[in-house]
Amino acid sequence: MSDNKDQNLRKVESILVSQPKPKDDKSPYFKLADKFGIKVDFRPFIQVDPVPVKEFRKQKIDILKHSAIIFTSRNAVDHLFGICKELKIEMPADMKYFCISEQTANYLQKYIVIRKRKIFTGHRTAADLIEILKKHKNEKYLFPCSDIRKNDIPHFLQSNEYDYSEAIIYRTVASDLSDLDNVYYDIIAFFSPSGINSLLVNFPGFEQNNTRIAAFGPTTAKAVKEAELNLDIEAPLPNAPSMTGALELYIKKANGL
Repeated sequence: MSDNKDQNLRKVESILVSQPKPKDDKSPYFKLADKFGIKVDFRPFIQVDPVPVKEFRKQKIDILKHSAIIFTSRNAVDHLFGICKELKIEMPADMKYFCISEQTANYLQKYIVIRKRKIFTGHRTAADLIEILKKHKNEKYLFPCSDIRKNDIPHFLQSNEYDYSEAIIYRTVASDLSDLDNVYYDIIAFFSPSGINSLLVNFPGFEQNNTRIAAFGPTTAKAVKEAELNLDIEAPLPNAPSMTGALELYIKKANGL
């Protein structure tokens, strides 16, 4: 594996984004495609499967014995309320919700009348949410999550002796990408270690050759390197806080623009 990214500078004509296609026509990915006349395709490399109620029951978690719920994603919101529906559980009006971002908090209105509930919202990161949790130590928290999750919030709760339960309510698994076996892209953009794992699960003998790999976030970048692949594009960057921004900088350089 080479650390010299300039050695792999070749013209970019196609990008595969390992996420679902944006529903918004104004997505920066579409603007990137139009601006440089390149093909940008989308394909989720991972899928989220709900934990069956029978399996959830084995965790012996009583949702209604908690006074607050920590949500770090919309997937967690969907799957927790999905389990509640199957178990015929109605969330009490005094339940408190601690959400990692305003986007996640707003998503709650799909299931509850948010103007009547106590909702605490972080700016965007787990560190932001932890600062809010510090002010509410006396709650009994429920932390619904995937079987693959970051350690920051559980570690904080445990090390500070918070009363909490962790509930695995969905699983992150590799999507079937077999139809991409003979398809080539100049760049593949990844956003999580799970995406890299999916690539290797689907294509055990994957050879990178001239494909450049873009990674968003330090844990994704680490997964690329641990897979002994060349990491050509890293995001976020000081001058490019988004994946599309980092891709644009690379395309300008690689395509001589």
